[in-house]
Amino acid sequence: MLELFRYDFMVHAFEAGTMVAIVAGAIGYFVVLRSSAFAAHALSHIGFAGATGAVVLGLSPIFGLLVFTLGSGATIGALGNRIRGRDVTIGIVLAWTLGLGVLFLSLYRGYATEAYALLFGQILGISATDVAVTLVAALVTVAGLIAMYRPLLFSSVDEDLASAKGVPVTALSIGFMAVLAVAVTEAVQVVGVLLIFALIVTPAAIAVRFTSRPPVAILIGVGLALAFTWAGLVIAYYSPHPVSFFITSLAFATYVGVRLSEPIRDRVLKAPG
Repeated sequence: MLELFRYDFMVHAFEAGTMVAIVAGAIGYFVVLRSSAFAAHALSHIGFAGATGAVVLGLSPIFGLLVFTLGSGATIGALGNRIRGRDVTIGIVLAWTLGLGVLFLSLYRGYATEAYALLFGQILGISATDVAVTLVAALVTVAGLIAMYRPLLFSSVDEDLASAKGVPVTALSIGFMAVLAVAVTEAVQVVGVLLIFALIVTPAAIAVRFTSRPPVAILIGVGLALAFTWAGLVIAYYSPHPVSFFITSLAFATYVGVRLSEPIRDRVLKAPG
C-alpha cells in the first residue's frame, strides 16, 4: 500500500478523491430525500456544454462547467417542488446540451483532451493546483450544507408544512441546487459527467435503506463514497483500466447486493426470538 504514495499523481488522486467523496456522500442524502436524483444528474450533462464552450473560448473547462451548473442549478432550484415529475422536460434539455457540447468540440481546432476527460473523469491527472481548488470547493459546499442543514431537512421532508411554518423553501431550494452544482463540478473530476450517480446518488441510496436517521444516513453515505473511491484508486493502480470503471462497479455491486439481501434481512428481523 505504501508503494501507492511514492508517486505524486497518486497522492493528489487520493487527496482530491477523499474530499470529493466526503462532499458527494453528504449532499447525496438530500438529493435522494428530495427526489432530485435525475435533476442532479442533468446538472453534470448541462455543465459539459459549458466545459466545451469554455474550451472553444480558450478558458478552463472547469470554469465553464461551474458556470453552467450554477446557472441551471439556480433555475431548477427556483422551480422547487414543481420540478418533480418533469423528468421528460429535463431529459430533453440535457440531451440538447450534450449535443451542444459535441458542437463546441467540433468547433475547437486543438486537442480538447480536458473536455473529453470530463466525460469519464481524470482523477489520475489532477495537479496540486487542482487539489487546492477542490479543497476550497469542498469547504464551501460543506459550509453551505451545515448552514442550511435544519431548514433544508425540514423542507425536504415536507415542503408544504415548512412553507406554512415560514421556512423560505424557494430560497433554500435555490441555495441547495447551487451547492449541489459546486459538488457536481468537484465529482466530475473523479467519475466524469456520465458516471456522476456513482458518488452522489448511489452511496446515499444505500444508506437510506439501513436507517431513517439523517445524521447516521449521511455518515454511512460518506463512508461508502470514501470506500468506493479509495478501493477504486487502489485497484486501478494495479490495472490498466480506468478508475471511474472500478468506482462505479463497486458502487453498483454494493447497491445490488443490498437490494438482494433485503428479503433475507427482513425475515431475520421478523423471526421470533
